[in-house]
This record gives sequence, C-alpha cells and structure tokens, in this order.
Amino acid sequence: MVNFGIRLKELRLKAGLTQKQLADRLGLTKSVISYYELIERYPSPDILVKLSTIFGVTTDYLLGLEARPTIDVSGLDENDIDLLRHTVEVLRMKNKK
Repeated sequence: MVNFGIRLKELRLKAGLTQKQLADRLGLTKSVISYYELIERYPSPDILVKLSTIFGVTTDYLLGLEARPTIDVSGLDENDIDLLRHTVEVLRMKNKK
C-alpha cells in the first residue's frame, strides 16, 4: 500500500506544482505540505477533500486505499461519458489479445 505522503508528492510533481504553489491553493504554508509529504502530519478531512479536487482523484486514492486513480467526468454530458465507457471497453479488449 502506498502511503499518503508519497502519493501526494507524486501527484503534486505530476501537476507541476511546487509545495508553495499547492500550499497557496489550499490556504496553508509550504511547511505544512512538507510535513504531509514527510508523513509528519496528516490533513484534516476538509483539506483531504480539497486535495482530491485539485488533483482529480478520490480521497481513497490519496490515502492509498485504491491502487489506481479514477477519471473525473464532472462537466461531461451523458453522451461524453458513454463514449468514454466505450473507449475503455475497446482498450480492455485490445489489451486482452
């Protein structure tokens, strides 16, 4: 199981954010983000939700309870979501070969 600090750092770097930039978006200090990444502190539930929104992942993924991130489909209409489902199925069938 991946720990929260490692996952947070990976997501932050993938998003191209510094600790300071992430802290500013959350209304925290850079040192708090550092403490999170070093697993010296854990975020409150509301900060955890904000982090999941910023990175487009579930809180379970952030906490290491899910192995893979999910795809955020908010803002898409039902036709777009159906197209994504179909694309996923095609990719699954391709990878089974």
